[in-house]
Amino acid sequence: MVMHIRTRFAPSPTGFIHLGNLRSALYPWAFARHNKGDFILRIEDTDLERSTQEAVDVIIEGMAWLGLDLDEGPIYQMQRIDRYREVVKEMLDAGLAYPCYMSEDDLNALRDQQMANKEKPRYNGLWRPEPGKELPAVPEGVLPVIRFKNPIGGSVIWQDAVKGQIEISNDELDDLVIARSDGTPTYNFCVVVDDLDMNITHVIRGDDHVNNTPRQINIMKALGGTPPVYAHLPTVLNDSGEKMSKRNGAMSVRDYQKAGYLPEAILNYLARLGWSHGDAEVFSKEQFVNWFDLDSLGRSPAQHNPEKLLWLNHQYIQNADPVQLAELTKPFAHELGIDTEKGPNFVDVVTLLKDRANTLIEIAEGAKLFYLPAPMHSADQIAANIPQEIIPALKDLIEAVKSAEHSKTAYAGVFKAVLAKHQIKMPALAMPVRYALFATTQTPAIDSVLVVLGKNEVVERLSKVV
Repeated sequence: MVMHIRTRFAPSPTGFIHLGNLRSALYPWAFARHNKGDFILRIEDTDLERSTQEAVDVIIEGMAWLGLDLDEGPIYQMQRIDRYREVVKEMLDAGLAYPCYMSEDDLNALRDQQMANKEKPRYNGLWRPEPGKELPAVPEGVLPVIRFKNPIGGSVIWQDAVKGQIEISNDELDDLVIARSDGTPTYNFCVVVDDLDMNITHVIRGDDHVNNTPRQINIMKALGGTPPVYAHLPTVLNDSGEKMSKRNGAMSVRDYQKAGYLPEAILNYLARLGWSHGDAEVFSKEQFVNWFDLDSLGRSPAQHNPEKLLWLNHQYIQNADPVQLAELTKPFAHELGIDTEKGPNFVDVVTLLKDRANTLIEIAEGAKLFYLPAPMHSADQIAANIPQEIIPALKDLIEAVKSAEHSKTAYAGVFKAVLAKHQIKMPALAMPVRYALFATTQTPAIDSVLVVLGKNEVVERLSKVV
């Protein structure tokens, strides 16, 4: 019987979601899609003090922006509290867990003593029931935590899809608290119940969870479940070589949206942060899903490279459909005060600018030239930027533009004829034309500019300076 693949992304909504987090969503999504399986979003919001609705919104918006569609979810752990309490009771009844009345102060004192003795700080099993063992008297007024009876002796062994075989001795693990004294369940316990209830087959997540895995496997086996396949992804490092995190300057997914990046470029970039398919650098989401498998995941930490991401964004902008690109750019243009309905056709402007732009903001910035009022040049400005000896050539250019066909090819021919007649080079004419049109000498190809600006506007602006 073929296994029906079910993966999940289970973020904690305790801050904004950055690229490293998103990679932990992308890979399980791609694995589920490649195998015609299910992808589930689970919000692990049991940290009530730090979880926020805004963080949840950013997670959902970011995944939607990247096109990481869900089959189930978002599922919130806080809405499953009754289910966790039910499992805790079952474990207590079955002798898989027990109440522990050791106070926080006593636990801290125990750890201090262990560290002074150069021992690993850990719970000492004081309240763990064993045959023939007499437990201490239950103290008055103390609400117990509930601890899982971790197996004694032996090891937890699993074949990690990224890291290979991992073995952890049970002697390294103490009895994990699965419910706090106020009854709220703990992270490692909730994860196991969720993965069991949701029939998760593959857990693809960051390798900061490796230390949690043996505890989760032991609890899962105690509950009669079969552990999923684990794939622990190496850390994503920032451009300084440190672990990417909110604390050391990682940008949120919203920041990339606001900076004018395309979701296709972000997805392509994230895919290559720890996975590869031959030498493929630029590929579609469909190609990525078709190629993706766990065997191609890298074992070394991936390093964030902002220049590489910007380069990829440029590739996607350059090859984008101009109509779609114009729609994506409009909000950025409107923020700059550009009325895209008045002036040149905005699709034509975007088409002209996209080959030189790295972001949507750069396109919008470039578009301003075409929507600003015609520049008002003073006599001194004209004298400083348009040499007197070029005026005859400008006059001939104006007349030729008036009678030429309105096309890039025709205007290129006009320039060529005027240059030949006056025995001058292209920069000698193009720079004054640019200045006359826009009060700057930095524009795209001048023949294309004339087409986008429009013949009447070109003639009017050039005529003002001659």
